[in-house]
Amino acid sequence: MLGLGIDITPVERIAALDRAYPERFRRKVLAPGEMPRTAESLAGLWAAKEAVSKALGTGFGEFGPRDIRIGYDAHGAPTVTLAGRAEQVAQARGIARLLVSISHAGGMAVACAAALQ
Repeated sequence: MLGLGIDITPVERIAALDRAYPERFRRKVLAPGEMPRTAESLAGLWAAKEAVSKALGTGFGEFGPRDIRIGYDAHGAPTVTLAGRAEQVAQARGIARLLVSISHAGGMAVACAAALQ
């Protein structure tokens, strides 16, 4: 393991940003193909992107949330695809694979990410 990241965020905080600035917020945060249907899903995506950025060792200092795409495999497990500067950071650090887990409870979304060789 080369890195580990975790994030927890209030669902209502992300929902409020989405309500206040829907186009701007989603354009800044969502990668192509990401289409959350609920506030919980949107907050989970945000938490996952934060956790991945921390597992990469940079946070969002070197790239933005759109460089991290959270998808789902055939079993519904979340997957991570990197693009742009996030992909370059991963390559430079020898990170070949990222694992992520997302959960929601009590009005909070939490995600944990591991960066592997």
